[in-house]
Amino acid sequence: MTDMHRYTASRFVERYWQRSVCGMSSVAGRRRALPSAFPVLDLPLLPIHKHIYEANLRNSNVWCKKYTEFSEKVMEGGGERAIARHTQRNRKLLVRDRLRLLLDDEDFLELSLFAGLGLPYGDIPSAGSMTGIGRINGLWCVFVASDATVKGGTSYPITVKKNLRAQEIAIKNRLPCVYLVDSGGAFLPLQSEIFPDKNHGGRTFYNEAIMSAMKIPQVAVVCGSCTAGGAYMPTMAEEAVMVHRIGTIFLGGPPLVKAATGEEVTPEDLGGARLHAEVSGCVDHFAWEEKEAFDYTRNIISTLNFLLPEEETKKRNTEEEPLHSLEELLGLAPKSYNYSLDVKMVVSRLVDGSRFLEFKARYGTSLVTGFAKIHGHLVGILANDGQLSYEATLKGSHFVQLCNQRDVPLLFLQNTAPTAALTLSTKQAEMNSNHLKAQGSMMSAVASASVPKITVVIGGCHGADSYAMCGRAFDPNFLFLWPNAKVSIAPPGHIGSLLPLDGEQEGEQKKQEEELNRMLVEESSAFFSSSRMWDDGVILPQNTRKVLRDVLDIIKQQRYQLSTETLQSIPLRM
Repeated sequence: MTDMHRYTASRFVERYWQRSVCGMSSVAGRRRALPSAFPVLDLPLLPIHKHIYEANLRNSNVWCKKYTEFSEKVMEGGGERAIARHTQRNRKLLVRDRLRLLLDDEDFLELSLFAGLGLPYGDIPSAGSMTGIGRINGLWCVFVASDATVKGGTSYPITVKKNLRAQEIAIKNRLPCVYLVDSGGAFLPLQSEIFPDKNHGGRTFYNEAIMSAMKIPQVAVVCGSCTAGGAYMPTMAEEAVMVHRIGTIFLGGPPLVKAATGEEVTPEDLGGARLHAEVSGCVDHFAWEEKEAFDYTRNIISTLNFLLPEEETKKRNTEEEPLHSLEELLGLAPKSYNYSLDVKMVVSRLVDGSRFLEFKARYGTSLVTGFAKIHGHLVGILANDGQLSYEATLKGSHFVQLCNQRDVPLLFLQNTAPTAALTLSTKQAEMNSNHLKAQGSMMSAVASASVPKITVVIGGCHGADSYAMCGRAFDPNFLFLWPNAKVSIAPPGHIGSLLPLDGEQEGEQKKQEEELNRMLVEESSAFFSSSRMWDDGVILPQNTRKVLRDVLDIIKQQRYQLSTETLQSIPLRM
């Protein structure tokens, strides 16, 4: 073949390939998921379940009542006097009213609602900051909104932790981030827990820079005070909007200026919206009132380079509901490990049409694994159905690797055993050694999996099995608890198995065990965990399917960003 013939042949192949690629891209918008015919998992409540179901239901009702009580406490913010001062004297909107103007609707996913309750330094309702994920012009965005009715918007250690978690969620899921800033700066008596360490206040600004480099958009709305360190949040955002008269940005306010120089200056002249919009250039948009500021913000979000599919909302209305009522999950939420019913009953009430394709159904049966859809999203489910055995952990490793290979998100339904099996013989020691190796294998598989991971603790979260089931330390995209959940190294009543046996000091050991059990009663509750930000919030069992739908929608959105190249230089600000 001559060079001319080779050239002609290669050009023909190149043109054919280009036409093929063009043809493929033209139908990309019409893609559809592969049809599935997963078996139906029809597991109704039977008379044999009645005793356990009713005990669980009574327990769930107690915890749901506590959920309501804590929710009402959080909704009060800083109390009546603080709300009156905020709205009447300072003429500012409450944080939830601001979100009504910013978001498309009130159907948003709020995060860590109970953060800050019952801490050693007092109650800080909702940590003085409201965080969550809601839609703006159809696009899921993380929001971080200061609540200045709580301690005047002062930042406590738990406030910093909550805001950093919101940024972490934005980074992990590539979500645009909107900051509604109305903060009085750090609570100085606790400065050693706010300022110096890696995951303290300065990390907020580091995250802002990293997010910009990753092309994760950030917008700040200055609708209150931005003092000291808080002044950097709007100036490091890509675009900033500032409200006239109520918004201020300065490192030191008028009292510090007077103390340092003797000069008297108003907040508006020192760092108001006119100064920063017309003179310093620190902000990009001047708003006369808060409503105008949120209109600007919505318009800024519409400039982001996302192309959302039109059929998503239509598809949602066509999904099959589970065969049985979601309300039945209240009776399936275990009062304790001994009150657990078959976890497949929980699965069947969460997934579309109660359809579930089980994986390795006959092997390692203390762990249920398989595929299902939740509002059309394909997920791989791992659910405890007993203490994780050697075989169960091997099965878990296999399934996690399989889902990772296929880019299928993982959903962990965690109800881990109270304690590990005791070593009472050489044979038992050998079995435990094999079990440890298998546990390590599953932990490695979970930690290494690059697919999104969602964990819902439906019962116990104890010991090493909680790590294998993607506990907080294993960095799931989202982690939620049911109100009945227990989070501790061992639940109350089981701590004795972790203490060394000493016949000579039996009385002392018993006393120690009683003290530890009293401590665990308080410290293992879901609300104790959530108040310290060990999770992303407590959710009611009957709301779990909706929360999972939103979370899966949120995770999927990053596919629709048209420009995702990372490690760009950050936008220069004046």
